Amino acid sequence: MKTKLLLTALTCVAASFAIADEVKVGSEAPAFTLTDTEGKTHNLADYRGKYVVLEWFNEGCPFVKKHYAGGNMQKLQKEYTGKDVVWLSMNSSAEGEQGHVTPESAKKTMAEWNMEATKILLDHDGKVGQAYGARTTPHMYVIDPEGKLVYQGAIDSKATANAADIESSENYVKVALDNSMAGKPVENTSTKPYGCSVKYKD
Repeated sequence: MKTKLLLTALTCVAASFAIADEVKVGSEAPAFTLTDTEGKTHNLADYRGKYVVLEWFNEGCPFVKKHYAGGNMQKLQKEYTGKDVVWLSMNSSAEGEQGHVTPESAKKTMAEWNMEATKILLDHDGKVGQAYGARTTPHMYVIDPEGKLVYQGAIDSKATANAADIESSENYVKVALDNSMAGKPVENTSTKPYGCSVKYKD
C-alpha cells in the first residue's frame, strides 16, 4: 500500500519547494473574478469585510486526498464557514491536464466528498493561480477582512501524503485564522507548500 501511494504521488508530480514570485504576506491580495460550478461570478472584492480562505484543489492528487479521505479538510471548512469565513476551493488545472474539472464533475465531487467549501471556483486559464504564485495542491492562502494576505503556504507541518500524519501535525491554516480572528499576530505567516504541482496551461 505504501509503495502504491508513493508511486501515485510521484505520478502526480509531487512538489515541495520555496515558491518564486509569491504574493507577499501583508500585501493586498490580488483581485480576481471567477465563475463557480453554477456559472455564478465571484469577485474577491465581494467578500471585503470577511476572512477568505483560498485552497488550491485537485481531486486526483494524493496530498489533497490525504486531507479529504478522513474528513480533515471538510471539518476545517465547516468550522470556519460556520464562523462566516468564505472558503473558496480553486481549480487551476487546464483543460486536458490532470485534475481538470468541468462544472458538472466538480459538483459531483463536491457532493461525493461532502465538501463544506463555500464554492469551487474554476481558474482554467491559470491566471489567478499564477497571480497568487500557487504552486501545489493544496496551496493555502488566508485573506483578512481588509483584503490583506495574512498567511500563505502549506496546510500543515507534515509534508506527506499519509493521512496518519494529520493528527500529529500543526495545522497552519487553523492557527493563522484563530490568531488573526482573535486580533493576535500570525507568527508563522509563510511556509513551504507541499503537494502535487498545479497543472497550468502551457
